[in-house]
Amino acid sequence: MSKKIRNLFHKKIIFFCLLTCGVILAVYFSLKFSAPKKLPLSYSKSDPLPEIKQTLKKAHAFWDNERSDSAYFYFNKTRLLCEPKENYADYYVESLNYIAEILQRHGDYNEVETTLVKAFPYLDKTTNVKYAVNAYTFMAYNYHSTFDYEKALYYHKKALKKAFSTFRKSRIISEIAFIYMEQGRYQEAIDLLEPIAWLNIEDKITPSNTAFQRTAKLYNLGLSYLYLGGHKQEAFDCFNESLKVALTLNDDYELITCYYAFYKYYKKYNNPELKKINIEKAYYYAKKSNSKSYEISMLGYLIEADNAANSKNHFKAYSRMLDSLTVSRKKAKNQFADIIYNSQKDKGENLELKNLKVENELKLQRQKNRSYISYVVISFSLFILLFLIYHITSKSKREKNDAIFKSEMRISNQLDNELNLNIFQTLLFVQNNDLENKENKEMLLNNLNIIYSKTRNISRENSKIPTDERYLTVLKEMISEYKTENVNIILNGFDTISWNSIDKNKKIILYRILQELLFNMKKSDSSSLVSIIVKETGKKIAIQYTDNSSEINSENNILEKRLQNVENRIKTIKGTLNFDTALEKAFKINFSFPI
Repeated sequence: MSKKIRNLFHKKIIFFCLLTCGVILAVYFSLKFSAPKKLPLSYSKSDPLPEIKQTLKKAHAFWDNERSDSAYFYFNKTRLLCEPKENYADYYVESLNYIAEILQRHGDYNEVETTLVKAFPYLDKTTNVKYAVNAYTFMAYNYHSTFDYEKALYYHKKALKKAFSTFRKSRIISEIAFIYMEQGRYQEAIDLLEPIAWLNIEDKITPSNTAFQRTAKLYNLGLSYLYLGGHKQEAFDCFNESLKVALTLNDDYELITCYYAFYKYYKKYNNPELKKINIEKAYYYAKKSNSKSYEISMLGYLIEADNAANSKNHFKAYSRMLDSLTVSRKKAKNQFADIIYNSQKDKGENLELKNLKVENELKLQRQKNRSYISYVVISFSLFILLFLIYHITSKSKREKNDAIFKSEMRISNQLDNELNLNIFQTLLFVQNNDLENKENKEMLLNNLNIIYSKTRNISRENSKIPTDERYLTVLKEMISEYKTENVNIILNGFDTISWNSIDKNKKIILYRILQELLFNMKKSDSSSLVSIIVKETGKKIAIQYTDNSSEINSENNILEKRLQNVENRIKTIKGTLNFDTALEKAFKINFSFPI
Protein backbone atom coordinates (compact mmCIF):
# COMPACT_ATOMS: atom_id res chain seq x y z
CA MET A 1 0.00 0.00 0.00
CA SER A 2 2.80 2.40 0.91
CA LYS A 3 4.52 1.59 -2.40
CA LYS A 4 1.39 2.56 -4.35
CA ILE A 5 1.16 5.83 -2.44
CA ARG A 6 4.83 6.59 -3.19
CA ASN A 7 4.32 5.90 -6.89
CA LEU A 8 1.24 8.09 -7.01
CA PHE A 9 3.10 10.83 -5.15
CA HIS A 10 6.02 10.68 -7.61
CA LYS A 11 3.64 10.83 -10.58
CA LYS A 12 1.99 13.92 -9.16
CA ILE A 13 5.36 15.60 -8.67
CA ILE A 14 6.39 14.81 -12.25
CA PHE A 15 3.18 16.20 -13.75
CA PHE A 16 3.25 19.22 -11.47
CA CYS A 17 6.79 19.98 -12.67
CA LEU A 18 5.73 19.54 -16.30
CA LEU A 19 2.76 21.84 -15.80
CA THR A 20 4.94 24.47 -14.09
CA CYS A 21 7.50 24.35 -16.91
CA GLY A 22 4.73 24.66 -19.49
CA VAL A 23 3.27 27.71 -17.75
CA ILE A 24 6.69 29.38 -17.44
CA LEU A 25 7.49 28.78 -21.12
CA ALA A 26 4.07 30.05 -22.21
CA VAL A 27 4.40 33.23 -20.12
CA TYR A 28 7.96 33.80 -21.34
CA PHE A 29 7.07 33.52 -25.04
CA SER A 30 3.90 35.57 -24.56
CA LEU A 31 5.84 38.41 -22.96
CA LYS A 32 8.61 38.15 -25.53
CA PHE A 33 6.36 38.33 -28.57
CA SER A 34 3.68 40.63 -27.18
CA ALA A 35 6.12 43.24 -25.86
CA PRO A 36 6.15 46.36 -28.03
CA LYS A 37 9.32 46.60 -30.06
CA LYS A 38 11.02 49.83 -30.86
CA LEU A 39 11.02 49.91 -34.60
CA PRO A 40 13.62 52.02 -36.36
CA LEU A 41 12.01 54.87 -38.19
CA SER A 42 12.32 54.33 -41.88
CA TYR A 43 12.32 58.03 -42.66
CA SER A 44 15.32 60.21 -41.90
CA LYS A 45 14.45 63.01 -39.54
CA SER A 46 16.64 66.06 -40.17
CA ASP A 47 17.39 68.76 -37.63
CA PRO A 48 14.25 70.95 -37.38
CA LEU A 49 16.13 73.97 -35.97
CA PRO A 50 16.47 75.86 -39.31
CA GLU A 51 12.77 75.43 -40.01
CA ILE A 52 11.92 76.47 -36.44
CA LYS A 53 13.93 79.68 -36.77
CA GLN A 54 12.48 80.49 -40.19
CA THR A 55 8.89 79.89 -39.03
CA LEU A 56 9.46 81.94 -35.86
CA LYS A 57 10.86 84.78 -37.94
CA LYS A 58 7.69 84.85 -40.05
CA ALA A 59 5.59 84.84 -36.87
CA HIS A 60 7.45 87.87 -35.48
CA ALA A 61 7.08 89.70 -38.81
CA PHE A 62 3.30 89.30 -38.74
CA TRP A 63 3.29 90.24 -35.04
CA ASP A 64 5.22 93.46 -35.70
CA ASN A 65 2.71 94.35 -38.45
CA GLU A 66 -0.15 93.74 -35.97
CA ARG A 67 -1.53 90.80 -37.96
CA SER A 68 -2.27 88.64 -34.95
CA ASP A 69 -4.20 85.98 -36.86
CA SER A 70 -1.26 85.13 -39.15
CA ALA A 71 1.17 85.56 -36.26
CA TYR A 72 -0.84 83.00 -34.26
CA PHE A 73 -0.67 80.53 -37.15
CA TYR A 74 3.13 80.69 -37.41
CA PHE A 75 3.74 80.76 -33.64
CA ASN A 76 1.60 77.64 -33.39
CA LYS A 77 3.47 76.03 -36.28
CA THR A 78 6.77 76.82 -34.52
CA ARG A 79 5.44 75.14 -31.37
CA LEU A 80 4.57 72.01 -33.32
CA LEU A 81 8.04 71.84 -34.84
CA CYS A 82 9.71 71.85 -31.41
CA GLU A 83 9.92 68.09 -30.93
CA PRO A 84 11.47 67.02 -28.65
CA LYS A 85 10.51 70.02 -26.55
CA GLU A 86 13.45 69.57 -24.15
CA ASN A 87 15.89 70.24 -26.98
CA TYR A 88 14.09 73.37 -28.21
CA ALA A 89 12.68 74.68 -24.93
CA ASP A 90 13.47 78.36 -25.75
CA TYR A 91 11.53 78.33 -29.02
CA TYR A 92 8.74 76.23 -27.57
CA VAL A 93 8.11 78.46 -24.54
CA GLU A 94 8.55 81.68 -26.56
CA SER A 95 5.92 80.52 -29.07
CA LEU A 96 3.50 79.60 -26.28
CA ASN A 97 4.01 83.00 -24.62
CA TYR A 98 3.15 84.85 -27.83
CA ILE A 99 0.17 82.54 -28.45
CA ALA A 100 -1.05 83.29 -24.91
CA GLU A 101 -0.71 87.04 -25.49
CA ILE A 102 -2.68 86.84 -28.76
CA LEU A 103 -5.40 84.75 -27.12
CA GLN A 104 -5.50 87.20 -24.23
CA ARG A 105 -6.08 90.14 -26.57
CA HIS A 106 -9.01 88.22 -28.08
CA GLY A 107 -10.48 87.48 -24.65
CA ASP A 108 -10.06 83.69 -24.81
CA TYR A 109 -8.89 83.42 -21.19
CA ASN A 110 -9.56 79.70 -20.74
CA GLU A 111 -7.39 78.86 -23.74
CA VAL A 112 -4.68 81.20 -22.41
CA GLU A 113 -4.46 79.18 -19.19
CA THR A 114 -4.37 75.89 -21.11
CA THR A 115 -1.59 77.22 -23.36
CA LEU A 116 0.61 78.51 -20.55
CA VAL A 117 0.25 75.32 -18.52
CA LYS A 118 1.92 73.50 -21.45
CA ALA A 119 4.92 75.82 -21.10
CA PHE A 120 5.45 75.46 -17.33
CA PRO A 121 7.21 72.03 -17.39
CA TYR A 122 9.90 73.43 -19.70
CA LEU A 123 10.61 76.77 -18.01
CA ASP A 124 13.63 75.38 -16.13
CA LYS A 125 15.02 74.00 -19.39
CA THR A 126 15.15 77.42 -21.10
CA THR A 127 18.46 79.28 -21.40
CA ASN A 128 17.07 82.70 -20.44
CA VAL A 129 14.96 83.64 -17.42
CA LYS A 130 12.88 86.02 -19.57
CA TYR A 131 10.86 83.09 -20.91
CA ALA A 132 9.80 82.03 -17.41
CA VAL A 133 9.16 85.65 -16.34
CA ASN A 134 6.98 86.24 -19.40
CA ALA A 135 5.02 83.00 -18.87
CA TYR A 136 4.26 83.80 -15.23
CA THR A 137 3.43 87.42 -16.12
CA PHE A 138 0.96 86.42 -18.84
CA MET A 139 -0.68 83.97 -16.45
CA ALA A 140 -0.99 86.80 -13.91
CA TYR A 141 -2.54 89.08 -16.59
CA ASN A 142 -4.96 86.28 -17.43
CA TYR A 143 -6.19 85.91 -13.85
CA HIS A 144 -6.32 89.68 -13.49
CA SER A 145 -8.60 89.86 -16.54
CA THR A 146 -10.93 87.31 -14.95
CA PHE A 147 -10.87 89.22 -11.62
CA ASP A 148 -9.05 86.46 -9.76
CA TYR A 149 -6.68 88.89 -8.04
CA GLU A 150 -5.15 86.44 -5.56
CA LYS A 151 -3.93 84.09 -8.28
CA ALA A 152 -2.78 87.08 -10.32
CA LEU A 153 -0.66 88.21 -7.34
CA TYR A 154 0.67 84.68 -6.92
CA TYR A 155 2.01 84.52 -10.48
CA HIS A 156 3.33 88.09 -10.43
CA LYS A 157 5.33 87.17 -7.31
CA LYS A 158 6.66 84.05 -9.02
CA ALA A 159 7.73 86.23 -11.94
CA LEU A 160 9.37 88.68 -9.50
CA LYS A 161 11.46 85.87 -8.01
CA LYS A 162 12.64 84.83 -11.46
CA ALA A 163 13.31 88.37 -12.76
CA PHE A 164 16.96 89.30 -13.01
CA SER A 165 17.18 92.90 -14.20
CA THR A 166 16.23 95.88 -12.04
CA PHE A 167 14.00 97.21 -14.81
CA ARG A 168 12.01 93.99 -15.05
CA LYS A 169 11.61 93.82 -11.27
CA SER A 170 10.34 97.41 -11.12
CA ARG A 171 7.83 96.66 -13.87
CA ILE A 172 6.48 93.61 -12.00
CA ILE A 173 6.28 95.62 -8.76
CA SER A 174 4.21 98.19 -10.64
CA GLU A 175 1.86 95.42 -11.82
CA ILE A 176 1.49 94.11 -8.26
CA ALA A 177 0.73 97.63 -7.04
CA PHE A 178 -1.93 98.00 -9.74
CA ILE A 179 -3.67 94.83 -8.45
CA TYR A 180 -3.51 96.25 -4.91
CA MET A 181 -5.28 99.31 -6.31
CA GLU A 182 -7.97 97.07 -7.82
CA GLN A 183 -8.43 95.47 -4.39
CA GLY A 184 -8.63 98.86 -2.66
CA ARG A 185 -5.30 98.33 -0.89
CA TYR A 186 -4.06 101.81 -1.81
CA GLN A 187 -1.54 102.25 0.98
CA GLU A 188 0.15 98.96 0.09
CA ALA A 189 0.31 100.08 -3.55
CA ILE A 190 1.86 103.40 -2.49
CA ASP A 191 4.42 101.62 -0.29
CA LEU A 192 5.53 99.58 -3.30
CA LEU A 193 5.59 102.43 -5.83
CA GLU A 194 7.06 105.33 -3.89
CA PRO A 195 10.66 103.95 -3.84
CA ILE A 196 10.75 103.32 -7.62
CA ALA A 197 8.23 105.62 -9.33
CA TRP A 198 10.46 108.69 -9.55
CA LEU A 199 13.56 106.74 -10.51
CA ASN A 200 14.57 106.56 -14.17
CA ILE A 201 15.27 102.79 -14.23
CA GLU A 202 16.69 101.96 -17.64
CA ASP A 203 15.79 98.96 -19.78
CA LYS A 204 19.18 97.99 -21.18
CA ILE A 205 17.76 95.48 -23.64
CA THR A 206 15.08 97.77 -25.12
CA PRO A 207 15.90 101.37 -24.07
CA SER A 208 12.67 102.76 -25.53
CA ASN A 209 10.75 100.89 -22.81
CA THR A 210 12.40 103.00 -20.07
CA ALA A 211 10.16 106.07 -20.52
CA PHE A 212 7.01 103.98 -21.08
CA GLN A 213 7.57 102.17 -17.82
CA ARG A 214 8.28 105.38 -15.91
CA THR A 215 5.07 107.06 -17.04
CA ALA A 216 3.12 103.90 -16.09
CA LYS A 217 4.62 103.83 -12.56
CA LEU A 218 3.84 107.54 -12.00
CA TYR A 219 0.31 107.00 -13.32
CA ASN A 220 -0.32 104.10 -10.88
CA LEU A 221 1.19 105.99 -7.95
CA GLY A 222 -0.90 109.08 -8.75
CA LEU A 223 -4.11 107.02 -8.88
CA SER A 224 -3.21 105.40 -5.55
CA TYR A 225 -2.77 108.83 -3.97
CA LEU A 226 -6.02 110.00 -5.53
CA TYR A 227 -8.09 107.02 -4.36
CA LEU A 228 -6.56 107.00 -0.89
CA GLY A 229 -7.29 110.73 -0.40
CA GLY A 230 -5.34 113.31 1.54
CA HIS A 231 -2.59 113.45 -1.07
CA LYS A 232 -3.90 116.07 -3.50
CA GLN A 233 -0.55 117.61 -4.35
CA GLU A 234 1.28 114.28 -4.53
CA ALA A 235 -1.33 112.94 -6.96
CA PHE A 236 -1.10 116.07 -9.13
CA ASP A 237 2.72 115.89 -9.22
CA CYS A 238 2.64 112.24 -10.31
CA PHE A 239 0.08 112.91 -13.07
CA ASN A 240 1.96 115.97 -14.25
CA GLU A 241 5.32 114.17 -14.41
CA SER A 242 3.70 111.19 -16.14
CA LEU A 243 2.25 113.53 -18.79
CA LYS A 244 5.63 115.25 -19.33
CA VAL A 245 7.33 111.91 -19.95
CA ALA A 246 4.51 110.74 -22.25
CA LEU A 247 4.77 113.89 -24.38
CA THR A 248 8.37 113.00 -25.16
CA LEU A 249 7.38 109.56 -26.47
CA ASN A 250 5.43 110.75 -29.50
CA ASP A 251 2.88 108.05 -28.71
CA ASP A 252 -0.79 109.04 -28.81
CA TYR A 253 -1.80 105.87 -27.01
CA GLU A 254 0.10 106.84 -23.83
CA LEU A 255 -1.46 110.31 -23.78
CA ILE A 256 -4.96 108.81 -23.47
CA THR A 257 -4.30 107.53 -19.92
CA CYS A 258 -2.43 110.69 -18.91
CA TYR A 259 -5.35 113.00 -19.73
CA TYR A 260 -7.80 110.46 -18.35
CA ALA A 261 -5.86 110.63 -15.04
CA PHE A 262 -6.32 114.43 -14.93
CA TYR A 263 -10.04 113.92 -15.71
CA LYS A 264 -10.29 111.69 -12.64
CA TYR A 265 -8.28 114.23 -10.60
CA TYR A 266 -10.45 117.26 -11.47
CA LYS A 267 -13.61 115.23 -11.10
CA LYS A 268 -12.69 114.36 -7.51
CA TYR A 269 -11.64 117.89 -6.66
CA ASN A 270 -14.71 119.38 -8.36
CA ASN A 271 -13.35 121.41 -11.29
CA PRO A 272 -15.93 120.84 -14.11
CA GLU A 273 -14.14 122.99 -16.66
CA LEU A 274 -10.74 121.28 -16.39
CA LYS A 275 -12.48 117.93 -16.08
CA LYS A 276 -14.18 118.48 -19.44
CA ILE A 277 -11.01 119.78 -21.11
CA ASN A 278 -8.94 116.76 -20.07
CA ILE A 279 -11.52 114.13 -21.06
CA GLU A 280 -11.91 115.86 -24.45
CA LYS A 281 -8.14 115.54 -24.93
CA ALA A 282 -8.24 111.91 -23.88
CA TYR A 283 -11.08 111.33 -26.39
CA TYR A 284 -9.12 113.15 -29.11
CA TYR A 285 -6.01 111.01 -28.67
CA ALA A 286 -8.13 107.85 -28.49
CA LYS A 287 -9.55 108.68 -31.94
CA LYS A 288 -6.12 109.66 -33.22
CA SER A 289 -4.56 106.37 -32.07
CA ASN A 290 -7.47 104.46 -33.64
CA SER A 291 -8.16 102.66 -30.38
CA LYS A 292 -11.88 101.93 -30.66
CA SER A 293 -12.27 100.54 -27.16
CA TYR A 294 -10.59 103.60 -25.59
CA GLU A 295 -12.51 105.90 -27.93
CA ILE A 296 -15.85 104.48 -26.75
CA SER A 297 -14.75 104.59 -23.09
CA MET A 298 -13.57 108.20 -23.27
CA LEU A 299 -16.73 109.21 -25.13
CA GLY A 300 -18.77 107.68 -22.32
CA TYR A 301 -16.92 109.82 -19.78
CA LEU A 302 -17.34 112.87 -22.05
CA ILE A 303 -21.14 112.39 -22.00
CA GLU A 304 -20.97 112.77 -18.22
CA ALA A 305 -18.58 115.75 -18.31
CA ASP A 306 -20.20 117.84 -21.12
CA ASN A 307 -23.42 119.86 -21.06
CA ALA A 308 -26.81 118.33 -21.81
CA ALA A 309 -27.06 119.50 -25.43
CA ASN A 310 -23.66 118.14 -26.41
CA SER A 311 -24.13 114.98 -24.33
CA LYS A 312 -27.18 114.07 -26.46
CA ASN A 313 -25.09 114.15 -29.65
CA HIS A 314 -22.25 112.32 -27.89
CA PHE A 315 -24.68 109.59 -26.83
CA LYS A 316 -25.85 108.97 -30.41
CA ALA A 317 -22.25 108.65 -31.57
CA TYR A 318 -21.51 106.44 -28.55
CA SER A 319 -24.37 104.06 -29.47
CA ARG A 320 -23.28 103.81 -33.12
CA MET A 321 -19.67 103.17 -32.17
CA LEU A 322 -20.64 100.56 -29.56
CA ASP A 323 -22.75 98.63 -32.09
CA SER A 324 -20.00 98.85 -34.69
CA LEU A 325 -17.39 97.65 -32.19
CA THR A 326 -19.58 94.71 -31.18
CA VAL A 327 -19.98 93.62 -34.82
CA SER A 328 -16.29 94.04 -35.64
CA ARG A 329 -15.24 92.12 -32.54
CA LYS A 330 -17.63 89.31 -33.44
CA LYS A 331 -16.17 89.12 -36.94
CA ALA A 332 -12.63 89.21 -35.60
CA LYS A 333 -13.50 86.49 -33.10
CA ASN A 334 -14.93 84.27 -35.86
CA GLN A 335 -11.88 84.86 -38.07
CA PHE A 336 -9.58 84.08 -35.17
CA ALA A 337 -11.55 80.90 -34.39
CA ASP A 338 -10.99 79.81 -38.00
CA ILE A 339 -7.25 80.41 -37.60
CA ILE A 340 -7.16 78.27 -34.45
CA TYR A 341 -9.13 75.52 -36.17
CA ASN A 342 -6.83 75.55 -39.19
CA SER A 343 -3.78 75.43 -36.92
CA GLN A 344 -5.15 72.41 -35.08
CA LYS A 345 -6.03 70.78 -38.41
CA ASP A 346 -2.52 71.44 -39.67
CA LYS A 347 -1.14 69.81 -36.52
CA GLY A 348 -3.24 66.71 -37.08
CA GLU A 349 -2.22 66.43 -40.73
CA ASN A 350 1.46 66.80 -39.91
CA LEU A 351 1.30 64.14 -37.23
CA GLU A 352 -0.62 61.83 -39.53
CA LEU A 353 1.93 62.18 -42.33
CA LYS A 354 4.84 61.71 -39.94
CA ASN A 355 3.49 58.56 -38.34
CA LEU A 356 1.74 56.90 -41.29
CA LYS A 357 4.70 54.77 -42.32
CA VAL A 358 5.65 53.93 -38.76
CA GLU A 359 2.08 52.83 -38.04
CA ASN A 360 2.14 50.51 -41.07
CA GLU A 361 5.33 48.91 -39.82
CA LEU A 362 3.86 48.58 -36.35
CA LYS A 363 0.80 46.86 -37.82
CA LEU A 364 3.01 44.31 -39.58
CA GLN A 365 4.97 43.69 -36.42
CA ARG A 366 1.78 43.32 -34.38
CA GLN A 367 0.49 40.78 -36.92
CA LYS A 368 3.68 38.74 -36.49
CA ASN A 369 3.36 38.98 -32.72
CA ARG A 370 -0.23 37.80 -32.89
CA SER A 371 0.86 34.77 -34.94
CA TYR A 372 3.57 33.90 -32.43
CA ILE A 373 1.15 34.34 -29.54
CA SER A 374 -1.42 32.15 -31.31
CA TYR A 375 1.15 29.36 -31.66
CA VAL A 376 2.06 29.65 -27.99
CA VAL A 377 -1.59 29.70 -26.89
CA ILE A 378 -2.48 26.68 -29.06
CA SER A 379 0.53 24.70 -27.81
CA PHE A 380 -0.20 25.61 -24.22
CA SER A 381 -3.90 24.74 -24.66
CA LEU A 382 -3.00 21.31 -26.09
CA PHE A 383 -0.66 20.72 -23.18
CA ILE A 384 -3.37 21.67 -20.70
CA LEU A 385 -5.92 19.51 -22.55
CA LEU A 386 -3.64 16.45 -22.44
CA PHE A 387 -2.93 17.06 -18.78
CA LEU A 388 -6.64 17.39 -18.01
CA ILE A 389 -7.42 14.16 -19.90
CA TYR A 390 -4.74 12.35 -17.94
CA HIS A 391 -5.87 13.92 -14.66
CA ILE A 392 -9.55 13.09 -15.22
CA THR A 393 -8.71 9.52 -16.32
CA SER A 394 -6.47 9.00 -13.30
CA LYS A 395 -9.05 10.48 -10.99
CA SER A 396 -11.77 8.26 -12.47
CA LYS A 397 -9.60 5.19 -11.97
CA ARG A 398 -8.83 6.18 -8.38
CA GLU A 399 -12.49 6.78 -7.62
CA LYS A 400 -13.43 3.48 -9.23
CA ASN A 401 -10.81 1.64 -7.22
CA ASP A 402 -11.95 3.39 -4.04
CA ALA A 403 -15.55 2.43 -4.78
CA ILE A 404 -14.56 -1.21 -5.37
CA PHE A 405 -12.53 -1.24 -2.17
CA LYS A 406 -15.39 0.25 -0.16
CA SER A 407 -17.85 -2.22 -1.71
CA GLU A 408 -15.58 -5.12 -0.91
CA MET A 409 -15.16 -3.94 2.67
CA ARG A 410 -18.91 -3.48 3.06
CA ILE A 411 -19.64 -6.97 1.65
CA SER A 412 -16.93 -8.43 3.85
CA ASN A 413 -18.40 -6.78 6.95
CA GLN A 414 -21.88 -7.87 5.95
CA LEU A 415 -20.76 -11.47 5.47
CA ASP A 416 -18.92 -11.35 8.76
CA ASN A 417 -21.90 -9.90 10.65
CA GLU A 418 -24.62 -12.04 9.11
CA LEU A 419 -22.95 -15.41 8.30
CA ASN A 420 -20.17 -15.78 10.79
CA LEU A 421 -22.38 -16.97 13.62
CA ASN A 422 -24.45 -19.31 11.39
CA ILE A 423 -21.36 -20.96 9.93
CA PHE A 424 -19.77 -21.34 13.34
CA GLN A 425 -22.92 -22.91 14.80
CA THR A 426 -23.22 -25.25 11.79
CA LEU A 427 -19.62 -26.42 12.20
CA LEU A 428 -20.19 -27.10 15.90
CA PHE A 429 -23.34 -28.96 15.05
CA VAL A 430 -21.44 -31.16 12.56
CA GLN A 431 -18.73 -31.91 15.09
CA ASN A 432 -21.03 -32.72 18.00
CA ASN A 433 -23.84 -34.62 16.32
CA ASP A 434 -24.27 -37.80 14.40
CA LEU A 435 -25.17 -36.89 10.87
CA GLU A 436 -26.49 -40.40 10.21
CA ASN A 437 -29.39 -39.46 12.35
CA LYS A 438 -32.27 -38.34 10.17
CA GLU A 439 -33.26 -35.40 12.40
CA ASN A 440 -29.69 -34.15 12.63
CA LYS A 441 -29.33 -34.44 8.90
CA GLU A 442 -32.48 -32.35 8.35
CA MET A 443 -31.32 -29.75 10.81
CA LEU A 444 -27.97 -29.55 9.04
CA LEU A 445 -29.71 -29.08 5.71
CA ASN A 446 -31.91 -26.39 7.23
CA ASN A 447 -28.86 -24.51 8.56
CA LEU A 448 -27.11 -24.79 5.21
CA ASN A 449 -30.26 -23.48 3.52
CA ILE A 450 -30.29 -20.47 5.87
CA ILE A 451 -26.62 -19.78 5.05
CA TYR A 452 -27.39 -20.12 1.34
CA SER A 453 -30.38 -17.74 1.55
CA LYS A 454 -28.38 -15.09 3.39
CA THR A 455 -25.52 -15.42 0.92
CA ARG A 456 -27.92 -15.13 -2.01
CA ASN A 457 -29.53 -12.04 -0.46
CA ILE A 458 -26.17 -10.38 0.05
CA SER A 459 -25.26 -11.23 -3.52
CA ARG A 460 -28.45 -9.71 -4.82
CA GLU A 461 -28.07 -6.62 -2.68
CA ASN A 462 -24.72 -5.90 -4.29
CA SER A 463 -25.42 -7.21 -7.76
CA LYS A 464 -26.01 -5.07 -10.82
CA ILE A 465 -29.57 -3.77 -11.12
CA PRO A 466 -31.11 -3.94 -14.62
CA THR A 467 -32.79 -0.64 -15.59
CA ASP A 468 -34.42 -1.70 -18.85
CA GLU A 469 -37.84 -3.39 -19.34
CA ARG A 470 -36.92 -5.95 -16.67
CA TYR A 471 -36.64 -3.29 -13.94
CA LEU A 472 -40.19 -3.65 -12.54
CA THR A 473 -39.93 -7.45 -12.45
CA VAL A 474 -36.55 -7.33 -10.67
CA LEU A 475 -37.87 -4.71 -8.24
CA LYS A 476 -40.91 -6.86 -7.34
CA GLU A 477 -38.71 -9.94 -6.95
CA MET A 478 -36.45 -8.08 -4.54
CA ILE A 479 -39.47 -6.94 -2.49
CA SER A 480 -41.01 -10.43 -2.49
CA GLU A 481 -37.85 -11.90 -0.94
CA TYR A 482 -38.66 -10.04 2.28
CA LYS A 483 -42.15 -11.60 2.35
CA THR A 484 -42.41 -14.48 4.83
CA GLU A 485 -45.09 -16.42 6.67
CA ASN A 486 -45.07 -13.75 9.36
CA VAL A 487 -44.61 -10.69 7.11
CA ASN A 488 -47.15 -9.69 4.48
CA ILE A 489 -46.16 -7.04 1.89
CA ILE A 490 -48.82 -5.11 -0.05
CA LEU A 491 -47.81 -3.26 -3.26
CA ASN A 492 -49.96 -0.60 -4.91
CA GLY A 493 -49.43 1.52 -8.04
CA PHE A 494 -46.26 -0.11 -9.33
CA ASP A 495 -47.86 -1.17 -12.62
CA THR A 496 -49.23 2.35 -13.33
CA ILE A 497 -45.82 4.02 -13.57
CA SER A 498 -44.05 4.43 -16.91
CA TRP A 499 -40.70 3.17 -15.66
CA ASN A 500 -38.96 3.60 -19.03
CA SER A 501 -39.39 7.38 -18.82
CA ILE A 502 -37.53 7.57 -15.50
CA ASP A 503 -33.80 8.21 -15.38
CA LYS A 504 -31.69 5.07 -14.96
CA ASN A 505 -29.82 6.44 -11.95
CA LYS A 506 -33.07 7.37 -10.19
CA LYS A 507 -34.45 3.83 -10.69
CA ILE A 508 -31.32 2.35 -9.14
CA ILE A 509 -31.58 4.68 -6.15
CA LEU A 510 -35.27 3.86 -5.68
CA TYR A 511 -34.40 0.16 -5.75
CA ARG A 512 -31.72 0.64 -3.07
CA ILE A 513 -33.99 2.81 -0.90
CA LEU A 514 -36.76 0.21 -0.82
CA GLN A 515 -34.18 -2.50 -0.23
CA GLU A 516 -32.78 -0.52 2.72
CA LEU A 517 -36.23 0.06 4.23
CA LEU A 518 -37.21 -3.61 3.90
CA PHE A 519 -33.87 -4.74 5.30
CA ASN A 520 -34.38 -2.51 8.36
CA MET A 521 -37.92 -3.87 8.70
CA LYS A 522 -36.63 -7.44 8.60
CA LYS A 523 -33.81 -6.69 11.00
CA SER A 524 -36.18 -5.19 13.58
CA ASP A 525 -38.25 -8.45 13.37
CA SER A 526 -41.30 -6.66 14.78
CA SER A 527 -43.35 -6.07 11.65
CA SER A 528 -46.09 -8.23 10.25
CA LEU A 529 -47.49 -5.93 7.59
CA VAL A 530 -45.77 -3.69 5.06
CA SER A 531 -47.47 -1.34 2.57
CA ILE A 532 -45.69 0.32 -0.36
CA ILE A 533 -47.72 2.75 -2.50
CA VAL A 534 -46.27 4.41 -5.64
CA LYS A 535 -47.96 7.41 -7.34
CA GLU A 536 -47.06 9.71 -10.22
CA THR A 537 -48.10 13.29 -9.35
CA GLY A 538 -47.31 15.85 -12.01
CA LYS A 539 -43.62 15.53 -12.75
CA LYS A 540 -42.77 13.67 -9.55
CA ILE A 541 -42.82 10.09 -8.28
CA ALA A 542 -44.19 9.85 -4.73
CA ILE A 543 -43.65 6.72 -2.59
CA GLN A 544 -45.34 5.98 0.71
CA TYR A 545 -43.79 3.21 2.83
CA THR A 546 -45.60 1.97 5.97
CA ASP A 547 -45.02 -0.93 8.34
CA ASN A 548 -46.34 -1.82 11.79
CA SER A 549 -42.91 -2.01 13.42
CA SER A 550 -43.00 -1.50 17.16
CA GLU A 551 -39.28 -0.89 17.59
CA ILE A 552 -39.30 2.47 15.82
CA ASN A 553 -40.97 4.29 18.66
CA SER A 554 -39.18 2.53 21.49
CA GLU A 555 -36.91 4.28 23.92
CA ASN A 556 -33.81 3.13 22.04
CA ASN A 557 -34.85 4.90 18.88
CA ILE A 558 -32.36 4.09 16.10
CA LEU A 559 -34.33 5.67 13.26
CA GLU A 560 -31.69 8.20 12.25
CA LYS A 561 -28.88 5.65 12.11
CA ARG A 562 -30.85 3.04 10.18
CA LEU A 563 -32.29 5.49 7.64
CA GLN A 564 -29.23 7.71 7.15
CA ASN A 565 -28.41 5.96 3.86
CA VAL A 566 -32.01 6.43 2.70
CA GLU A 567 -31.86 10.17 3.35
CA ASN A 568 -28.50 10.52 1.62
CA ARG A 569 -29.71 8.64 -1.46
CA ILE A 570 -32.85 10.82 -1.70
CA LYS A 571 -30.76 14.01 -1.61
CA THR A 572 -28.57 12.85 -4.52
CA ILE A 573 -31.62 12.87 -6.86
CA LYS A 574 -32.97 16.17 -5.46
CA GLY A 575 -35.79 14.41 -3.65
CA THR A 576 -37.59 15.16 -0.38
CA LEU A 577 -38.13 12.90 2.65
CA ASN A 578 -40.76 13.12 5.43
CA PHE A 579 -41.27 10.96 8.54
CA ASP A 580 -44.66 10.55 10.16
CA THR A 581 -43.91 10.60 13.89
CA ALA A 582 -47.56 10.82 14.96
CA LEU A 583 -48.11 7.06 14.67
CA GLU A 584 -47.60 5.15 17.93
CA LYS A 585 -47.41 1.55 16.66
CA ALA A 586 -46.28 1.96 13.09
CA PHE A 587 -43.50 3.43 10.96
CA LYS A 588 -44.41 5.61 7.99
CA ILE A 589 -42.15 7.43 5.58
CA ASN A 590 -43.00 9.52 2.47
CA PHE A 591 -40.45 10.48 -0.12
CA SER A 592 -40.61 11.88 -3.65
CA PHE A 593 -38.27 12.84 -6.44
CA PRO A 594 -38.61 14.55 -9.85
CA ILE A 595 -38.99 12.32 -12.90
